[in-house]
Amino acid sequence: MAIKREHWGSQIGFILAASGSAVGLGNIWKFPYVAGSNGGAAFVFIYIACIVLIGLPIILAEMVLGRKTQRNVVGAYRSLEKPTHSFIHYHRHFPNKEHPSQPYFPWFLAGGLGVISGFIILSFYSVVAGWTLAYIIEAASGTFTQFLDVDEAGAYFGEFVSKPVMPLLYHGLFMLASLGIVIKGIQNGIEKWNKILMPALFTILVLLLIRGLTLPGAQEGIAFFLKPDFSVVTWKTVLAALGQAFFTLSLGMGALITYGSYLSKKENIPHAAFMVVLFDTLVALVAGLAIFTAVFAMKLSPSAGPGLVFHTLPAVFNQMAGGYFFGILFFVLLFIAALTSSVSLLETIVAYFVDEKKWTRGKAVLLVGGIIFLTGIPASLSFGSLAGFKIALGKNYFDLLDHVVSNYFLPLGGLLIALFVGWSWGIKNAVAEIKNGNKNFPTANIWGFMIRYICPLAVAVILFAKFLGIDF
Repeated sequence: MAIKREHWGSQIGFILAASGSAVGLGNIWKFPYVAGSNGGAAFVFIYIACIVLIGLPIILAEMVLGRKTQRNVVGAYRSLEKPTHSFIHYHRHFPNKEHPSQPYFPWFLAGGLGVISGFIILSFYSVVAGWTLAYIIEAASGTFTQFLDVDEAGAYFGEFVSKPVMPLLYHGLFMLASLGIVIKGIQNGIEKWNKILMPALFTILVLLLIRGLTLPGAQEGIAFFLKPDFSVVTWKTVLAALGQAFFTLSLGMGALITYGSYLSKKENIPHAAFMVVLFDTLVALVAGLAIFTAVFAMKLSPSAGPGLVFHTLPAVFNQMAGGYFFGILFFVLLFIAALTSSVSLLETIVAYFVDEKKWTRGKAVLLVGGIIFLTGIPASLSFGSLAGFKIALGKNYFDLLDHVVSNYFLPLGGLLIALFVGWSWGIKNAVAEIKNGNKNFPTANIWGFMIRYICPLAVAVILFAKFLGIDF
């Protein structure tokens, strides 16, 4: 007997869950330092343009594919894949040969890439997320009050991540939190917790923004972040904005295909896609503004790089009035953002085993979660005992996983979803599915053009640049 598929209890529940999937460490940790390293406001304006032109069309494509098929990311491709024109040409040129049993291009492999990407990402993402949990405790215990400058904060962080036991403990605790939500299912687990966590995230962001705006000298941070100087823009700035827009929305790994598969036919997908993009972008912008006002007020560098959050900000909180309270809030914010993204990654993998392998949800969650935890152990040790052990490309275990997935797997996944919806399944079929919950879709032709031509070209540019070794 087929198991009845769960659905979201409400559209707002889906929007909050999908927003939670998109909103992650990339918005709050990566976006500010990438913006700071690429000229501030000019980068922000280009980033927003890329979000609208590239991110929104692909998000809509993922959601409609999921809802149409009501399947996990692999099953979604498999249920709609069909012979391509090349396959027809093959049959015409070789009429006496049996045609391949699979279509000419096995699209379900694109779904498999999403499952693999989610697995690899979560194995090292949960390590970084564990640091946020640790820093909540460090902030609450008053550790930040010891830091007289950024160098002391950086040295403390370096010492912490190099330890063999404590980072693993926090990695395990974070994974347990993710498992505890996903094992409860869609309405009672993912939707219920996102309805709590996402409003909490927005509330904390607003509090941090208000504090940042009221700091003496905050005007410099506002100008840096919102007053563009396009003379600093180079082709690398555009590539960085394009890449950040793509990665901040969690595209290419099938999470939104999976979440979309729990939508009923009555839901308005374009509205949901727009709201997810809006929330994700607002979080990135508000986080950047809150961080830069504080950094400039304390006369520190906005281009501190990846160490901005764990090196610079603890020293910033120590110097500002009320910094103890706001330091705790900030790392709670990071933890929530990491958790909602982690849940979507885990659900993508779990849904595959439940749908395709007929596992129970409990079995899938526990086995997958356990394996991910074990796979994350060498990722955590990459900052300590395994730091000098290079696996390939001159990179240690953690850096290699991050490099391969972020630079190749995710852009490839995004390229394939655009090509599949635009050319294999077809815009006509996709638009017909979209109109199930939205009879008026006036931008259908524009969306079809974007998903067929502009999105594949843009993502191909990212891939090509990465293959050339261009860092942005």
